[in-house]
Amino acid sequence: MANYIHVPPGSPEVPRLEVTVLEAAYREGALRLLRELRPDWKPEDVTTQVFTDGITNKLVGCYVGDTMEDVLLVRIYGNKTELLVDRDEEVKSFRVLQLHGCAPKLYCTFNNGLCYEFMQGAALDPEHVCNPKISRLIARQLAKIHAIHAHNGWIPKSNLWLKMRAYFSLVPTDFPDTDVHDRFVRAVPPRQALEQEMAWMEAVMSALGSPVVLCHNDLLCKNIIYNEKRDEVKFIDYEYSGYNYQAYDIGNHFNEFAGVNEVDYSLYPERALQLRWLRSYLEAFKEFKDIKAEVCDSEVQRLYVQVNQFALASHFFWGLWALIQAKYSKIDFDFLGYAIVRLNQYFKMKPEVMGLSLPE
Repeated sequence: MANYIHVPPGSPEVPRLEVTVLEAAYREGALRLLRELRPDWKPEDVTTQVFTDGITNKLVGCYVGDTMEDVLLVRIYGNKTELLVDRDEEVKSFRVLQLHGCAPKLYCTFNNGLCYEFMQGAALDPEHVCNPKISRLIARQLAKIHAIHAHNGWIPKSNLWLKMRAYFSLVPTDFPDTDVHDRFVRAVPPRQALEQEMAWMEAVMSALGSPVVLCHNDLLCKNIIYNEKRDEVKFIDYEYSGYNYQAYDIGNHFNEFAGVNEVDYSLYPERALQLRWLRSYLEAFKEFKDIKAEVCDSEVQRLYVQVNQFALASHFFWGLWALIQAKYSKIDFDFLGYAIVRLNQYFKMKPEVMGLSLPE
């Protein structure tokens, strides 16, 4: 969802290494990168550890010794993810966020991935993000990112709808496996119905008045790292970062309270929790923007309505994304099932959240 991300002067340069890291031989590929990035490390002393086989990419940690003080993460892009992610824009977003202290060091890019600093701390789970103390930290960190101004002087515009239509054009119409195809036809709405929903969303949500800001766009629990010693959170994985509606980014995060592997939408934050979160967010946003005015109830209520309506767009977006992954991904994950869950939740939520009205 990034468009015209401008990397300002003074941002750290990121070398590109002509190396391809094969998933089946990830250690060998990682050691080739380390010859450039950590030439003093002896190959026989390097430990490589697969931190996660995430649902998009493979992530490998590299370090020497037992303390894990200096850990390099090698992220190998998943199969066909270039259909879903603009890698040049991802790197630009990464560099802008690094410049503002919101991202780890980006050491290099290579032919099929990138290498960056490991952030000390624990990746969160759904039970953590509703903790009042941690949720305030998350709200503040997201406000910090949203307050980063567009350095090129343009008034940024969201290309959410353009990206959504691009995903829609990639959604498969059939699957080679008969059982999978039958499940797809039975559980996923027909293309014409999905197309009508997209047109409706664009017309309605573009008129909600949500500001366009620099967004993370994929703030699921595991992308939030909590450092207990420093009492701070930082976000990782900027594949989908870019200019987008403020309310989309928050609504997307609220949807992620439900988790990914075993999705449970009873965990979607209830109104009282949302209002506390949104007030904390607005207070921090105004602070970072150097706006002196107090946060009033009507501002919180307005954002509450915008966020819950944009949460629909988040469900729809990731539903389309998962349908594409179901066709191309080699990762062992039920992407079709995930798409069905997200699209079902879209239609379930729609009557309730569209009954909300913006304050006068």
